[in-house]
Amino acid sequence: MYSINVRTHARRWAAVAAATALAAGPAALTGAGPAHATGGSGSASAAVLRTGLDVALLNKTVHAPLAVSLNEVRAPGSARRAALTARLDGVDGGKPFSVLRAEAADAKATVDGGRAEASSTLAEARLHVPGLPLLSVVELEAVSSRAVCEAGRSPHASVTLPAAVTVLGKRVALTAGGPTRVAVPGVGEVRLDLSKTETTSTTAAATALRLAVSVDPLKLNVAEVEGTLTLAEAACETPEAPAAPAADGVRPQGARAERAAPSAEAGLAETGGDAVTPYVAVGAAALLAAGATAVAVSRRGRRG
Repeated sequence: MYSINVRTHARRWAAVAAATALAAGPAALTGAGPAHATGGSGSASAAVLRTGLDVALLNKTVHAPLAVSLNEVRAPGSARRAALTARLDGVDGGKPFSVLRAEAADAKATVDGGRAEASSTLAEARLHVPGLPLLSVVELEAVSSRAVCEAGRSPHASVTLPAAVTVLGKRVALTAGGPTRVAVPGVGEVRLDLSKTETTSTTAAATALRLAVSVDPLKLNVAEVEGTLTLAEAACETPEAPAAPAADGVRPQGARAERAAPSAEAGLAETGGDAVTPYVAVGAAALLAAGATAVAVSRRGRRG
């Protein structure tokens, strides 16, 4: 009985050893590949309008900030709202008032592979501040900005402006000579800073138009409005370049592939085996060794 138990255990261990050797296969030889961490994903952002205004009511003891934005997006994102309204306590009884209306107002930001891009466009737009519901601070036909950051290339920023805009009812030509100031008696003053672009080795930013506003509406309970209005912004940061595809496993093409094929077939014809052959041999050897052990133990049991 003891010898039968020994033979049974020996056979079981032999089967386990053979199965383990066959199941391990190529994984036991190659091992696990290293893990790679990725970083520097890049960024992109855009906005059609940002306001940073301080609104003083007629008694000048109450100040209400107006900080709103239109179509402000970050990658991946886009927005196409063409109007913006706001509401301030104490201004026209708390009723909503128009800040911007346009025929088109688009902002888009994307990061794809090694490229980050942002753009902003505004067309046929009228911009208002509290207390001046009928008189536009600025009217313009079209402005746009664009920023592109691509791995391996210098970042780029650009701006497109019209030849002229209307500020507080006055037609003003836009020039690159510096800020343009427009003053209207009894209303106030607006200073226009044009097409600001900035680039570094990894970033780009563009602003189409920036207005510094100081007006005295004296209407709708508004005494003064001061601050800035920024139109058509775009910015980006360069992402890391995508990892190059691994060269392992690349098969030769064309004539080189045709020449390589016969040698592989010839090798198989000579040996009669393939990639699985070594593992079959290992399993067979394990079975033979286990069988020999079982026979030896059985003979000792009989002699005893």
